[in-house]
Amino acid sequence: MYLYTKILMRNSPGTRKVDRVQTGIRLEKRILKVLKALAELKELSLGDLLEGIILHAFESKPPFSAATVKQLTELTPRDSHRLEEQRARKRG
Repeated sequence: MYLYTKILMRNSPGTRKVDRVQTGIRLEKRILKVLKALAELKELSLGDLLEGIILHAFESKPPFSAATVKQLTELTPRDSHRLEEQRARKRG
């Protein structure tokens, strides 16, 4: 089953209508963890990160800057096991 979303990006030059489809994809578990960590680091959704990577690949351009590549080398799947969620403090 696919969910369909039409998005019109406004208020920026050269905008285009895009049609997004909700889909399920299968990825290797460790790759997905690294992609999720990178998306979080860049404050992007996983979908936006993947779209950016793919669009750069279509243009035969590297998807990441040298600084991002350096950050990527610091991320490993093992990191996902060492993360601890910080709980919000209760007020009052």
